Amino acid sequence: MLIAKSWVERLVGQAQDGFTATDEDMDKGFVRVGFETEGYEPIAQTTGPLVIGRVEKIEELTGFKKPIRHCQVNVGDANGTGELQSIVCGARNFREGSTVVVSLPGAVLPGDFAISARETYGRMSAGMICSAAELGLASAQNKGIITLDPAVGAPGDDARPVLGLEDTVFDVNVTPDRGYALSARGLSREIASAFETGFVDIAEDPFTTVPEIKALGLTRPDVSGAEVLSVTVEQDTKCDRFGVCLVEGIDPSAESPFWLQRELMLCGQRPVNAATDVTNYVMMLLGQPMHAFDADKLTGGLTVRRAAEGEKLLTLDEVERALHAEDVVICDEAGVQSLAGVMGGTTSEISDETVNVFFEAAHWDPITVARTSRRHKLSSEASRRFERGVDPALVEVALDLAAALLVAIAGGSVNPGRTLVGEVRDMPVVEMKISRPSDIAGVQYSEQTVLDRLAEVGCAVERDGETLRVVPPTWRPDITMSADLVEEVLRLEGLEDIPSIVPTAPAGRGLTAAQLRRRAIGHALAYTGFAEILPTPFTSNDVFDVWGLDADDERRRTVKVLNPLDADYAQLGSTLLPSMLEALKRNVARGTTSVALFGLEQVSIAQGEGRSPMLNVAQRPDAAELEDLLNSLPQQPLHVATVACGLDEFDGPWGKGRPFTYADAIESARVVARAADVELDVVAGAQLPWHPGRCAELRVGDVVVGYAGELHPQVLERAGLPERTCAMELNVSALPFAPSAPAPVLSAFPALLQDVALIVDKSVSAEEVRRVVEEAAGELVENVALFDVYTSEALGEDKKSLAYALTFRAPDRTLTDDECSAARLAAVEAAEKAFGAQLRG
Repeated sequence: MLIAKSWVERLVGQAQDGFTATDEDMDKGFVRVGFETEGYEPIAQTTGPLVIGRVEKIEELTGFKKPIRHCQVNVGDANGTGELQSIVCGARNFREGSTVVVSLPGAVLPGDFAISARETYGRMSAGMICSAAELGLASAQNKGIITLDPAVGAPGDDARPVLGLEDTVFDVNVTPDRGYALSARGLSREIASAFETGFVDIAEDPFTTVPEIKALGLTRPDVSGAEVLSVTVEQDTKCDRFGVCLVEGIDPSAESPFWLQRELMLCGQRPVNAATDVTNYVMMLLGQPMHAFDADKLTGGLTVRRAAEGEKLLTLDEVERALHAEDVVICDEAGVQSLAGVMGGTTSEISDETVNVFFEAAHWDPITVARTSRRHKLSSEASRRFERGVDPALVEVALDLAAALLVAIAGGSVNPGRTLVGEVRDMPVVEMKISRPSDIAGVQYSEQTVLDRLAEVGCAVERDGETLRVVPPTWRPDITMSADLVEEVLRLEGLEDIPSIVPTAPAGRGLTAAQLRRRAIGHALAYTGFAEILPTPFTSNDVFDVWGLDADDERRRTVKVLNPLDADYAQLGSTLLPSMLEALKRNVARGTTSVALFGLEQVSIAQGEGRSPMLNVAQRPDAAELEDLLNSLPQQPLHVATVACGLDEFDGPWGKGRPFTYADAIESARVVARAADVELDVVAGAQLPWHPGRCAELRVGDVVVGYAGELHPQVLERAGLPERTCAMELNVSALPFAPSAPAPVLSAFPALLQDVALIVDKSVSAEEVRRVVEEAAGELVENVALFDVYTSEALGEDKKSLAYALTFRAPDRTLTDDECSAARLAAVEAAEKAFGAQLRG
């Protein structure tokens, strides 16, 4: 929020006369109580003669593209002659007799704009009648000439003290939980705490505590009469307070006094008209947004209700908006007049003919206003405050102040009646141990310090032994728990005084077995040549249809997302393959034709109906509700997947490259098994989306933990993936942890090698034969490895020869050939019995 330092000093000065602070000290003061500033900037200075003038005569010049005036201005003796000063000006918001600000030749305005006498539009112009923008008081949008009360001084007097140019504007960064600080009232309270000056809450009686209001001699209007307007507030709008007052017979041409316009301009607001300026001033002063209606443009009473879907409203920014059923609106009998808490409509806006004004002030639901503002992409000064929380006790004060101030500016009278709906709700009681701030900060705060700081915030505190019962003030809806009270004490005492002592970390127990295994699997696959990706948890809605899975396939038990980021990806994946294959497809589309990827993430498998119950957040769920909730949560096992296409070994001088095959996918599963220290069995399998003849079922004991191989050609074609793409997916959570056992004893004795070739049917798996041979060879065999598969007409069309290398070793002696031969013969006999194998000569 932008605010002038002088305004804060005047309000803080109500408790300590003559309070002043340097720019740097005030900036540090904001930071000291937890409010960062985006910076501060003095009002751009002018040099040379800048004086008060009175316009004595205006000559309207014609024949130009825009209206031009030749003015004769009385600047007293400031020009050295006492004669009227001839000045050409294009502004229209002043008349003969107006008191204005004049920069004479020799003055330099902000931006190094030097003023000199020169001929323009056929007349001699010796000076400039200044606008607020030209003096650095406002943005370039405020183009109107500054007009002053004649009582501020005589022609020729220095204008700087009247304009307050010796001032600084602070840009205070107000956090979303501190809406009260979007006002002079809130920020001056914080500065009073920072400098420990004490504070007089101006909202209790602004007519006597706000210096500029007190100087006008205003008194609180009489509102003891009957209601001025019928108001109906529907309950579903969540509007707990709504007030209206009426000011009648104002002068439509009246302008706000310069002191009020100055405060608005330094806060970044543009003066518009007297009624609107008054509502903006009250908002900047107290933090209560208001709206002014032209009373003669309203029909009947007002109703606060939810909008009808598709209802239209032309807002003050001249944009027609289609309203949503969740929007709250203010209506009369003719239709919608305002988008509650955000912006009014053009139908009843204040105009140059307005003589009767309804002021409206209300307390709107913060969430409703925030959603409406974002829905319509319409952020206003009012919505910024309402969505952060506004003091509900300000409604009457704001109405009375606005009405009295408008009458003082534009004449007329305040109608003695006022309509007020709703009451200020009681604030919740928050309990806290008085020692809690000291316990949290590690700094010893006295009990009196805690009590004083809470009172400084505005809390009502009752003490019951070591327990404090605290009622937060109405302007602090963010204080709801003891932690909030602790925060208030700590920040007002000074966060910088809390020592930054890093506690000694307790001795760690290292990574868990599951964490070690996950890390080992990732490292092993990366060392093998696979690149890791992070698969997205969301899966395409039709991926399993593309794969051709049966309707009752386990993988279709996905968790549906109620509010997905992408409607086409509205389910959590029960398998990693869809995300892995999409990543592979993107790489191939960008020219990387040889790709090997792996992912290691959790998947989600729905339980029951796959929908969690909606619990009442206002209270703790009971045991039955908790059980239902836990039973509805999805299973989330850890999976690992690899996908690959293109070449594993590239072409080169050494010869032609080798493409990825189903065997590489199976080997990636073995890499995972070795890293997890489990023994993996590989048998023929059939599972979509894999090729039925090139798919391996991965087992640990009797448990199927995954599949690997080449993907089905039809799946690849429908998914737009390269031919012969290979993949593996394995459930890591299903792998048992290796038992803690003594380290193996390595034998220092030499190994003996023997080969055996067995003729079996082509349908017999080489791995099944290897297992039988290894088991039958006994404890002397160290390893059995397949090294050749041979087929020929001599063997027979349905026969094949499997050659195995057997390694024998004993831990305690050197083996003899006879011992190894006996073991080899036992293995052959076992294969013959199991598969009808014949020893190949």
